[in-house]
Amino acid sequence: MFGRRRKDRGSNVEAADAAPAGDLGAYDEPSDEEYDEYATGSAADSGPYDIDEVDEETVTASRLDLGSVLVPLPAGGQIQVEMAPNGTPQNVHLVTQFGRITVSAYAAPKSPGQWREVAAELAETLRNDKAEVSIESGPWGRELHGRTANADLRFIGVDGFRWMIRCVVAAPAGNAGADSELVGIARSVISGTVVRRGSEPHPVRTPLPIVLPEALTRQLVAAQQQQQQAAAAQQQQQVAPQQGTAPAQPAPRTAPPAQPTQQTQQVPPTQQTPPRRGESGSAMQQLGF
Repeated sequence: MFGRRRKDRGSNVEAADAAPAGDLGAYDEPSDEEYDEYATGSAADSGPYDIDEVDEETVTASRLDLGSVLVPLPAGGQIQVEMAPNGTPQNVHLVTQFGRITVSAYAAPKSPGQWREVAAELAETLRNDKAEVSIESGPWGRELHGRTANADLRFIGVDGFRWMIRCVVAAPAGNAGADSELVGIARSVISGTVVRRGSEPHPVRTPLPIVLPEALTRQLVAAQQQQQQAAAAQQQQQVAPQQGTAPAQPAPRTAPPAQPTQQTQQVPPTQQTPPRRGESGSAMQQLGF
């Protein structure tokens, strides 16, 4: 199923993170010889993979296909779709009993190093939000662990060939430590993730577009229609007494959302989250905290 890795694909395994913990200094681009060293690392022997390295038909059948990323679903997990103000999908969260996992892909240069820069900026933003931040070493190099009184966040990044993966692990306070169940699940999801970068030009750091599967889109539309009907019925009940008329009867129940097709039967019902507060908000606000 998985082919040979490209030599020029970026990787930020521990050899690239030799700086002391907490030091987010300048990044030195690895030499060709160092690329060969990365390819022998344990993280490089697993995912995430480029779509050119795998059999697309096989991985599509066993993962949730979101266009730019194909992610394995954790056992018992649910899907939560976050919509942008313009109505397009902005994030797809994998919700488990321990917390939430969000895997996103971004455009990046051919050489590695983007995650290191992004991690430095995230650390600064989290500290500005009064979060306690530590830099830790993980399977793909540095990970960011942010802690507040209400929540724990862990950011895991992987540099690829013209793409970068960013995984956000969000959990109740004290539940996103390196040895936690949720982080173990997140790392497993990242290992099985496949990136479909495409050949279109994208500015560096631009999120690669999310495309929902047809079955998932139908479920989301049905859920939105039910919410709109419920809101309209509630508004009618509130207006009717003011007009001196009898309260309106509740709107009849609508049919449940359409079931997924056979290819996506393992995908549980979706939930829609409200739009984020905008890219100008703090990191904690953008993640719903």
